[in-house]
Amino acid sequence: MDNLESLVIARRLRVPIGGAPAGSTPGWGEVAARQLDAALLSVGFTCSQALLERLSRLHGETVVDLGIRILAAVRALVGDHVEHNAYFIDFPKNVPDTMEFWAGLVRETLLDPVTADRVQPATLNLLTLPGYGRYQHTFADLLAAHAELVPLAGDQVSVLALGGSLESETRELYFSLAGSEVPLAEEDLAALRILASFCADEPERIPVRENRAVVNEVRLAAGRPLLVDTVTDVLRLACGLSGGDVTLATPSRFRSFRRPERRALLQALDEVATPAKLGDVPRHRERWKRLGERLHPHEYPSFPRAAEVFEVARGARATAGFDSRVEAALASGRTADAVALLENAPGALLRRLDHLLRTGTSVPVVLDAAEKAAARASGRVLLSLREHLQNRLAPVAGRVFTNRYGRAWASPDSRPPLGAETLSLTMAILDEEITRRLPDPGKLIVDPDMLDVALPLSGKAVVPGLGMLPRGSLSPVNGELLRFVVYWRQAERSTDYDLSALMLDASYGDPEQISWTNYGNDFAEYSGDLTDATNGASEFINIRLADATRPIIIPQVNIYAGESFNEAAEAFFGYMTRDTEQKGRPFEPRTVRMKSDLRGSGRIALPLVFLRGDDGTWRAKWLHLYLKGYPSFNRVEGNHVTASLLVRSIVERDHLRVGYLADLLRAKGSSAEHTTYIGLQPATDLPPGSRIYTPGTLHELIPA
Repeated sequence: MDNLESLVIARRLRVPIGGAPAGSTPGWGEVAARQLDAALLSVGFTCSQALLERLSRLHGETVVDLGIRILAAVRALVGDHVEHNAYFIDFPKNVPDTMEFWAGLVRETLLDPVTADRVQPATLNLLTLPGYGRYQHTFADLLAAHAELVPLAGDQVSVLALGGSLESETRELYFSLAGSEVPLAEEDLAALRILASFCADEPERIPVRENRAVVNEVRLAAGRPLLVDTVTDVLRLACGLSGGDVTLATPSRFRSFRRPERRALLQALDEVATPAKLGDVPRHRERWKRLGERLHPHEYPSFPRAAEVFEVARGARATAGFDSRVEAALASGRTADAVALLENAPGALLRRLDHLLRTGTSVPVVLDAAEKAAARASGRVLLSLREHLQNRLAPVAGRVFTNRYGRAWASPDSRPPLGAETLSLTMAILDEEITRRLPDPGKLIVDPDMLDVALPLSGKAVVPGLGMLPRGSLSPVNGELLRFVVYWRQAERSTDYDLSALMLDASYGDPEQISWTNYGNDFAEYSGDLTDATNGASEFINIRLADATRPIIIPQVNIYAGESFNEAAEAFFGYMTRDTEQKGRPFEPRTVRMKSDLRGSGRIALPLVFLRGDDGTWRAKWLHLYLKGYPSFNRVEGNHVTASLLVRSIVERDHLRVGYLADLLRAKGSSAEHTTYIGLQPATDLPPGSRIYTPGTLHELIPA
């Protein structure tokens, strides 16, 4: 139950209390509540008035026990659950010049008779010098060297709201994740699996197939009918039951299934394995072969269509897949035939619409098919196509491609342009259909800071955390100092991550960098390189924004050696802002504006980019990108060209944002009495029954 409570607090910033009994000692609960609120302020959180009043009426001991769990949850959310030391104890003050530092380190090594005998000048490796890459002082020494953070009235504080019972809060979070219209991140799928095992009921509609696979695991264990309508749904379920990847992005090692499980999987497969759907089997041929070895379909002659699935996988039965028939029609110039085929798969037709409009087929015919398909396709497909088409109005610097793990690559855009009239007609069709599907807004209230938040058309690359926004979102940066932090702790092997910052001019050229090879310039300082993270390691970069000579700043985390982001015991990135008079420690939890785990198969992480506008104000644009990099020795100097191209492509892309949906909602109009609120944090003065959308629940606004 503690895991569920922490999950609700971290994902919804709501504290589930429910029917906890009132206290019997007057004043003791109130004192404990005030003490908890003061402790929360030290890490950048505070209790809402309703939460504070509810806590004050509880037993004091209950408040203390609950407060310990609340503090643990929010401290992990901001990254304050670990000690953040720095290589240079006075950072950001007294950071030495890079050459001065290395010369001093070599001098100390050669003057020490114990270490001098070990040094071979002809093969001197600076990174192995004694004293380099490891803390030279304790965390207590660091605290003693820094003054306490000075609180300011304008500091940003996150509000913890009063929740209902743990059961109701868990159910609400479960329904939100399970019924999401957009694919979830790996961490959200793990949370969904936990929630599904505790919730007896489920939403009527589970549109995303990965989510359906997770829910099917629980349904199978309970002996309930499975939610499957394609053969691939069964394959996903088998992967999930084996502890594998339900997204099918990585291979899964199938376990031995119990006889009732084999029968249930084969029965479900037999029900959906129609000739038309057997065409999906070759896409995952090898997985089906391995699964057949575990399910033994020959032992179940009552399921003949299930056996045909494995015959197709082995090549014993021929089948033509839907995609192959469409590709064959397009390759032979039979575009009209391809359109006719795609009319039976509206989502596929809309995903290929750009291509179809460029094939020379009659544009009215294609648009007529698109209009019919729009009425049957998912809202996420409509929004994705709308964003794609608005970026075809003008040439772009390059095309960016990303996979489900945020791995990205760019290429020049060689597509011929689409006609302005064609684009206008197509976008009008999409706008009309999207507006029709949006809920009745009633009285609409939108926080201005939410207008530039990108719509979450996919959550796969966005790791849950504090202050996280979808790729392409813009958010203001308030503060005079900007500080990046990376923390990692190795699991088994010696692991060296390097925090760096790439700085570019307005044309994405003239690169300058801050890293372990360049400790500082006129406006930025690096905290020092750490190469051992047995007990955890933290690196920082401090930037004085008013003095920055480059308008584009790209923080990045390079894996120099050792474990990947997925292999490390823990790894996260974040950024802080503060004013110049707020000294404090290198890491101050109440100044953290964003923090999330690092993961993905890439060796270089690009979380976001900071941009200075013509008016001098700074904004962050969210990237959530990973570069492949090299197996080891990645440095910012070696990837600045690739990083620049990728970042430019994301920055110049016109993402579909909350402001777009807000305009459609206003145009839709309403006479209903309820209120719809869209904001970075829930408002405290909304009437009962209000519909509230925050970044954590923004996916609920995507129409079905």
